[in-house]
Amino acid sequence: MKTELVYLTWATALTGLLWVPYILDRIIVWGLSDAVGYPANPKPQSAWAVRLKKSHANAVENLVVFAALVLAAQAAGISNSATATACVVYFWARLVHALAYTFAIPWIRTLAFTAGFFAQATLAWQLLAR
Repeated sequence: MKTELVYLTWATALTGLLWVPYILDRIIVWGLSDAVGYPANPKPQSAWAVRLKKSHANAVENLVVFAALVLAAQAAGISNSATATACVVYFWARLVHALAYTFAIPWIRTLAFTAGFFAQATLAWQLLAR
């Protein structure tokens, strides 16, 4: 499998698993009955869990763009060192973003997001320049 598809798979798996810790926190804070129900006045979740949930939403939003670009490049037969590197950078940037967001590390979070954006821009450029 090409590097681009490997890292698309890893990025998708990461995004697909980010919900687990904040749901476990919800069960701990609310209790199982409220976590699987619809409590009228739920207790606030832990601050880190609230941040991780926001990071997860951001990861989902960006995965749509990343996946579309990777799959378009694959369909167009575009695979080179720039596209491979962009995919590697995107995955690691998203992992760092999730951790920095969860642990409230502002500059690192922003830099990681920016690195992910530029990885997407690189993929788009490779497609549009062809």
